[in-house]
Amino acid sequence: MDAEIGLGVIGCGGFGLFALQQFAQLPGIRLAGMAGTARPAAIAAANRFGLEDIEDIEKLLGRSDVDLVYIATPPFLHFEQAHRALSAGKHVLCEKPLALTPEHADELIGLARQVDRLLVANLMQRYNPLYAIIRDLISSRVLGALLHGYFENYASDENLPPDHWFWDRTKSGGIFVEHGVHFFDLFAGWLGEGDVVSAQASQRASSSIEDQVQCTVRYEDGVHVNFYHGFHQAGRMDRQELRLVFEQGDVTLLGWVPTMARVHAITDEAATRALCNLFPGARVDAISTYGPKDRRCGGRGREYEVYQEFELHWGEGRQKLRIYSSLLREFMSDQVAWIRDHRHERRITERNGRNSVAMACAADRLAHADSTPT
Repeated sequence: MDAEIGLGVIGCGGFGLFALQQFAQLPGIRLAGMAGTARPAAIAAANRFGLEDIEDIEKLLGRSDVDLVYIATPPFLHFEQAHRALSAGKHVLCEKPLALTPEHADELIGLARQVDRLLVANLMQRYNPLYAIIRDLISSRVLGALLHGYFENYASDENLPPDHWFWDRTKSGGIFVEHGVHFFDLFAGWLGEGDVVSAQASQRASSSIEDQVQCTVRYEDGVHVNFYHGFHQAGRMDRQELRLVFEQGDVTLLGWVPTMARVHAITDEAATRALCNLFPGARVDAISTYGPKDRRCGGRGREYEVYQEFELHWGEGRQKLRIYSSLLREFMSDQVAWIRDHRHERRITERNGRNSVAMACAADRLAHADSTPT
């Protein structure tokens, strides 16, 4: 039987507690201790898991029963705390971003390899069933070639007062780095690494708060994807939409952790069957059907036959927090499998954390190339 893995936590706010509840459910994981914070949320977490107290970081890192350290502090602390944990011989699972710069990420990766320890950022989007479905949709070309994509994130700032660390770019790295890394990594999984070709940032009127950023990334075959992040909504209006446009239709994913998909397309019968296989259990609603004389159509300089125009709906009724919980458990299980056997191929590695930060920093630099406030 595999030895139990002792989990230590540095920092524990609201999300840290949510994640810990998932990690602690896994067989072979024992929550050993907590350090680095004295906030009420952390004290509640200590009570929730029956921990003795909230320790000094050095004391936690010096404990022989702590094998893996989960870092859930603000981004500006990630590099230093991960470096200390790796130097103490601990495996490290860090909230995103892995660091505030790719140079710091590279330094951490070098240290992790030197001491033969896990280093990974919590980029759990690739564990979502929709990630694999969309990857297969793109590669199969069931709807033809992918032409364009966008992700629009209209996020809530209801719990982000003006003095919150989120708005301090020296602490968060800015919106691209603090939040955008999730989606740079998601699209890199689908399309490979891309190049940021334009980027902008906007401040609130009469304020130093930068609450909107956007950029365009060019991927292989000239596919452009637009990313927008705005933190300016009431919590109950927090919403996200991701859309991919193909030659014969489009697919829309809803939610920042997508739980539902909607496909609008024109296809022949074989492609309709292939789509239903990609989205098992989906509902298909016909919009128009075409007889033999109306089946020929074309676009982008080529002709093809279509039998119907339809909408496919998948994932209706799936609950976001249940999906989110499952992704966190799968993410941790994947990483623990590597700790136990380095031959295990992880879905997310240290390179995901590094490359997503590099993309985010490139977008941030380009957005601020002209420092004149907008």
